[in-house]
Amino acid sequence: MFVRPLTAKLKQKTRETLNLNHIPYIIGIFNHSFHDHTFRTANSPSSHFHFPSDISQTNSLIASYVRRGDPVSAWTLFHSLRRARSDVDAYTFTSVLRACSLLLVSELGTQVHAQMVKTGADSGTVAKTALVDMYSRCGTLAEEAVKVFDEMGHRDVVAWNALLSCFLRCELPVEAVGVLRAMGRENVEISEFTLCSALKCCASLKALELGRQVHGLVVCMGRDLVVLSTALIDFYSSVGCVDDALNVFYSLKGWKDDMMYNSMVSGCVRNRRYDEAFRVMGLVRPNAVALTSALVGCSENLDLWAGKQIHCVAVRWGFTFETQLCNALLDMYANCGKVLHARSLFDGICEKDVISWTCMIDAYGRNGQGCEAIEVFQEMREGGSKVLPNSVTFLSVLSACDHSGLVEEGRKCFKLLREKYGLEPDPEHYACYIDILGRAGNIGEVWSAYHNMVEQGTRPTAGVWVALLNACSLNQDVERGELAAKHLLQLEPDKASYIVLVSNFYATIGRWDCVDELRSIMRAKGLVKEAGNSWINAQGFNQHARLQGLCWEFTKALGHLSVKIGDIRSRVLIGLGIRPESK
Repeated sequence: MFVRPLTAKLKQKTRETLNLNHIPYIIGIFNHSFHDHTFRTANSPSSHFHFPSDISQTNSLIASYVRRGDPVSAWTLFHSLRRARSDVDAYTFTSVLRACSLLLVSELGTQVHAQMVKTGADSGTVAKTALVDMYSRCGTLAEEAVKVFDEMGHRDVVAWNALLSCFLRCELPVEAVGVLRAMGRENVEISEFTLCSALKCCASLKALELGRQVHGLVVCMGRDLVVLSTALIDFYSSVGCVDDALNVFYSLKGWKDDMMYNSMVSGCVRNRRYDEAFRVMGLVRPNAVALTSALVGCSENLDLWAGKQIHCVAVRWGFTFETQLCNALLDMYANCGKVLHARSLFDGICEKDVISWTCMIDAYGRNGQGCEAIEVFQEMREGGSKVLPNSVTFLSVLSACDHSGLVEEGRKCFKLLREKYGLEPDPEHYACYIDILGRAGNIGEVWSAYHNMVEQGTRPTAGVWVALLNACSLNQDVERGELAAKHLLQLEPDKASYIVLVSNFYATIGRWDCVDELRSIMRAKGLVKEAGNSWINAQGFNQHARLQGLCWEFTKALGHLSVKIGDIRSRVLIGLGIRPESK
């Protein structure tokens, strides 16, 4: 029912990144599964464990490992169980599938699925629902979740909710809405979880009216607003209707939990309603989660003033020892250009995790201090830190090298990614590495990196083709540049910025007929490239005065500028899509 139209979309989604700190354990799991008969971890059961005659007791033990967040021990016990006896049931596999979801290793989940088929334990609704959940959480095999769902004979509301969550995790809200409609056609009883998922769909689609209908459905059905209030607050905040979110929040006269307060504070900050945010924070004792959520909003809005206020609250209430909160503060200061503040915070973090190191590297990189970013990366690797870099860390280092023109350091980083840490580069890593090489004029290495990516089975994304096109444009590689332009427009035919980029490439090589054709296509489709802009905060100005005053200041500044354009005139005109002969 859902398989054919969605498999292609699901395959295009970016795979989940596994935390490298788990790699030694996972390697141990695989070694144990195929070679070692005596493997054990510090908290794991022995491979010579004596199993009770009743399989339900062992099932309970496996489930307890999963509940307490120890999937390695759960997997080890399951493997020992399979060696000792063959009468495992669907409930055994259900807990083990959850362990595979926590490990985010799709190969383990696929093995368990094969065992379930072999033993006939995959036929029930509970087992198939667990399979749908496992495949959707592992990310790389999400299309398998849809196939398993289509194989179900009887689908209860839990199974439908699992499929709904699958589409939301894969960032396919339109398809998730399709699932909701299918539930209506099948007369499936809607649960609170279903309604929460429906509100998430509406938030992703920015569908205000549809979300209001879901809110009305909640009221008409008499569902518990205490359960659904957080989802309603998140929805209204995400679409900019903070007043509606506040109405939901204040309409709950009784008990409110920390999650509701945190959601309301975060929503107010994201929408720059700081008075309401601090008023809500004053109703309850501040907690680290609420402050972290608010800091994320400050970081996104580049709002240094509000971020400093929240930092003061964190210091006053003693939350500066919370690593997650410090990471959010570090990121906020970095986004606002305060690198020294970020470094001071970083040095004060007692237990730095991989996010702390990555944020500090990214802070230096995005502010043009590539050498300092490399130094922090070296300190992370060689300075006694027990934290291993992950793929996001390497992407931050490559980005820093790109912004600062550190070609040799970029080469070393890209080699370390695979050779020392065993990570396969994602398309984003290739795009950044190609851009580094292209800006340095190494067009041969650019295409060598591209061919290596294809040989490794990594599918080029639009970002990779953009990097290739920029490299060809800078190095006047006409033939291969046209190849990159062709593939880019095939992937993103309706994205204005990419069409303008291709147009500028053709202008650079003097193909004005192609430039005119592309501009005509944009006009026919009604596409307009979003104008570049900069955000500034000017405290104490009202909107009208700020607009008039700033425009006047910019006009005076521009009036004093005198730029010699003789050598760069042609390049500027080409960038605007105008023939150099034009006046």
